[in-house]
Amino acid sequence: MSREQNPTSDAPHSAPRPGRLTAAAALAALEGTALVAGGVCVLVLGLTGDPDSRTQAVTGGVTLIALALLPLLAARGLLLRRSWSRGPALITQIVALPVAYTLLQADSVAIPAGIALAAVALTALVLLVHPETTRALGIRGPGGDVQDAPNEK
Repeated sequence: MSREQNPTSDAPHSAPRPGRLTAAAALAALEGTALVAGGVCVLVLGLTGDPDSRTQAVTGGVTLIALALLPLLAARGLLLRRSWSRGPALITQIVALPVAYTLLQADSVAIPAGIALAAVALTALVLLVHPETTRALGIRGPGGDVQDAPNEK
């Protein structure tokens, strides 16, 4: 049987994926895609342009592309309802907040980017900690049981 036909413990429910979980995955994928695009841009400009340090530009571009793996893998895991994926997705959002703050401190075109990044990170954080998302991922609460809805017992 395939993995889709033989559910694992990481996929606790056969119910449809909640919209909040899909939205959180989309935001993580958006961040990962933006990191890849930024990394490719820095890499291309480092190789074809006239940077102060070609080695530093190439290293920066490759680093951004490598950093994109975390949110992209988290997004895929969230779409597949893997419980492990919430951790990397949360880490991505927590790391994005200081980056957004730094962009907001600039006196340039980076300010709108900082606003957008902060909005995406905060929205994704709210979606990731929502009880519906936690239940959909099969994450266990303090008592060891999968968290129940507030009105269910």
